[in-house]
Amino acid sequence: MTQNSKASCETYFDVVVLGGGAAGLFAAFTAAQRGRRVVVLERANKIGKKILMSGGGRCNFTNLFIEAQNFLSANTHFCKSALSQYTQWDFIALMEQHGLAYEERKHGQLFCQNSAKDLLAILEEECQLSGVSLRTRCDVTSVTCEQIENSRYQVSCDTPSGSQQLGCNSVIVATGALSVPTLGGSDRGYTLAQDFDLALEERSAGLVPFMFSDSTLALCSTLAGCSTPVQIHCGGSSFTEDMLFTHRGLSGPAVLQISNYWYPGDTLTIDLLPHLVAADFLLEQKKDNSKQRLRSVLSWHLPKALVAALEPLWWADIAERPLAECNDAALRELGSRFNAWQLKPSATEGYRTAEVTRGGVATAGVSSKTMEVKDQPGLFFVGEVLDVTGHLGGFNFQWAWSSGYVAGINA
Repeated sequence: MTQNSKASCETYFDVVVLGGGAAGLFAAFTAAQRGRRVVVLERANKIGKKILMSGGGRCNFTNLFIEAQNFLSANTHFCKSALSQYTQWDFIALMEQHGLAYEERKHGQLFCQNSAKDLLAILEEECQLSGVSLRTRCDVTSVTCEQIENSRYQVSCDTPSGSQQLGCNSVIVATGALSVPTLGGSDRGYTLAQDFDLALEERSAGLVPFMFSDSTLALCSTLAGCSTPVQIHCGGSSFTEDMLFTHRGLSGPAVLQISNYWYPGDTLTIDLLPHLVAADFLLEQKKDNSKQRLRSVLSWHLPKALVAALEPLWWADIAERPLAECNDAALRELGSRFNAWQLKPSATEGYRTAEVTRGGVATAGVSSKTMEVKDQPGLFFVGEVLDVTGHLGGFNFQWAWSSGYVAGINA
């Protein structure tokens, strides 16, 4: 994209949007459709990088079952207004209006059928049709509330052609957060919030794989690539989904989901046979298949590689015995272990691979109905920079669309 000259960049806009991701683009064209003059300032060399990379390049853009309970926040009610003002059905209707080919996967997740590029092209088209100016390689250095002529805010940024300043009446902060720094994740939104005396909730990596430093690491590394359905518990929450072993530890949908509820020092409880009472199953097999070995009957419900890896660790002393010769108490104890495997991660993989950032700008200082800072008229925060974190499955994108829309109709 060709950068505007310094002279043209020093013009007045009604709305300056900081960040050309999902929330920023949506807020921009929503505001422009109301006749506002809008410019988007994106730090990276192109807009929508995270959109393009998400969902394996197909972007899980929303979910059919959006509920407030799918979001974490210090104020669990904060997300309700925006999600009701602009719903998943509204976004789906917009995509259908543009002819986006999409598909439903399990748990109500909606993905682009072909490529996330198709969705980003729609957002770009909406921006173009409504007259939004999109500027890349613009690194915002300061935002000040300073009345100069008609503009309430002054936004300074560095570009390849030098420093520039824009005047505007509203600023929408859609800078994203700390996750995946290679796609533009940064703390810029947080520092801006602090500049205007907004509080921050503690931040950490969310929807992120776990790592281990004890003997579990060797087991996970041996099983890298192996996946199995589990029910995983931590922090009073649980998820039933696939778990994936990696060279560093554990990943997969179940693990990413529960990571939003895990804090350093917490123990995970993993049910490897979530649809069975494992002790009862083993005792039944002792009765019905008394000549079988444990590895044989367990392999009916678990990957053979997992059974082979656990055998020397959990039942080496009875591994070669037929079930008929296995003590009932030993089978009950083993069954309990399969239903409640206790593991303590050493850490998560951190922001490098995290899909989202937990925490962020405290919602207490922001209106849930407009996304406007309560004590700072014309300043809005949207998307991941706020202390609103969705579950895996399209919830964070819906928060981007909904919060962006609400800011756009009020900026």
